[in-house]
Amino acid sequence: MSQSEQVAAGSEPKLILAQFQSADGDRTGPPLSLPADITAEQLSILINKFLENEETHPYSFYVDEKEVVSTIQKDIIEGGQRSAEETLVIVYRPQAFFKVRAVTRCSSSLTGHTEAVLSVSFSPDGSQLASGSGDTTVRIWDLNTETPRFTCKGHKNWVLSIAWSPDGKVLASGSMDNTIRLWDPQTGKEIGSPLNGHRKWITSLAWEPTHINPKANRLASSSKDGTVRVWDTKLRRCIFTLAGHTAAVTCVKWGGDGRIYTSSQDKTIKIWNADGSLYKTLSGHAHWVNTLAFSTDYVLRTGAYDHTGAEPAGEADARTKALKRYNEAKGKGPERLVSGSDDFTMFLWDPLNSSKPIARLTGHQKVVNHVSFSPDGRLIASASFDNSVKLWDGKTGKFIASLRGHVAAVYQVCWSADSRMLLSASKDSTLKVWDLRTKKLKLELPGHADEVFTVDWSPGGDRVASGGKDRVLKIWKH
Repeated sequence: MSQSEQVAAGSEPKLILAQFQSADGDRTGPPLSLPADITAEQLSILINKFLENEETHPYSFYVDEKEVVSTIQKDIIEGGQRSAEETLVIVYRPQAFFKVRAVTRCSSSLTGHTEAVLSVSFSPDGSQLASGSGDTTVRIWDLNTETPRFTCKGHKNWVLSIAWSPDGKVLASGSMDNTIRLWDPQTGKEIGSPLNGHRKWITSLAWEPTHINPKANRLASSSKDGTVRVWDTKLRRCIFTLAGHTAAVTCVKWGGDGRIYTSSQDKTIKIWNADGSLYKTLSGHAHWVNTLAFSTDYVLRTGAYDHTGAEPAGEADARTKALKRYNEAKGKGPERLVSGSDDFTMFLWDPLNSSKPIARLTGHQKVVNHVSFSPDGRLIASASFDNSVKLWDGKTGKFIASLRGHVAAVYQVCWSADSRMLLSASKDSTLKVWDLRTKKLKLELPGHADEVFTVDWSPGGDRVASGGKDRVLKIWKH
């Protein structure tokens, strides 16, 4: 009687042969003979022993990309994934030490903006919140009292994008008035004069990462005029202009390797060296490229701050901490890039090593509006005008699941800091919280009176902010 027949007959399952393997493909420990009904908790104890961890780390375990949630017997063998006779390769992946709780209620609705809220963003340490609006102002909000703190006035047209410096000491805003302005979040006052030079409106802003430059004084801005400008924010001047795109630049990202990445309506993505020279062009999209995301975005954004928001002791400490966090997030593999386009597809790139994409991600029926890597770099979420959010494998680009529930276009997605949940903001006036383990809707957050354009989850995971056409900024908590 074979083992599978024994299982079917209800008698005790026998042992299975298993081999632990890291997400980077390295084998850990010898092949083991394990009981088939071993639980995920027991696997966790084993792997902690093998890795000689001083304190117990949380891990998740996968066989052929299927997670072991209860036991190997139940999830893998009975699930028809594998027979008990073959050697199972169990891939372990570290999970975040802390657990973010799902936001369940709106703790305050902050009014004040007189036009649509177009962007919301928490500071790198999660202690401050800013919003940019069609009413030409930037607002900074007090998170302790959940009340308005400063209204930053100066722009003459819609504020399209805002970006915190990685040390949290400066807030930059880009507007349809073609200027970038810098604000002091402690006083709400403008720092110096506006940064002038672009001939059309500002589409996106990106600061240089802390581990490359802890002074946080270099900012890149992209514009509808087809150029990107890199500014020294202390000297208030443009250091150089990146001109090579033949149409509007839609997004700019400053990579962890020190290079600048830009996407454009000319269907290309360009990579620029730190001195402003062109490194390479990535082509393949058949229409406008709207959005870019790095596998390391979360640590590039938060720099030296972990989920506790502890302040570094100075520039040298900030650089050391940020570099350590960046290297941990990057792992052994390269920094990966994903691009989303009006051609309904996405490309996953290993941009420094190849001009050919790792994978073409197809499945959306309409424009891909926003893409985002999970903080652990394992998954990609994409938001589309086809009312769906899709999940993809962050290393291979393989399709994982469609998250359906919205009844109108999805504008933006954002991840919880522990990578266990995803939030989506939609034209249907709702926010939805998705559980990554079950790939199902966890919570619906109604409350906005109109389209929700923008959403951000604080780096510490305790709050979510959302804004939209109803001119209200909402803060959500557990």
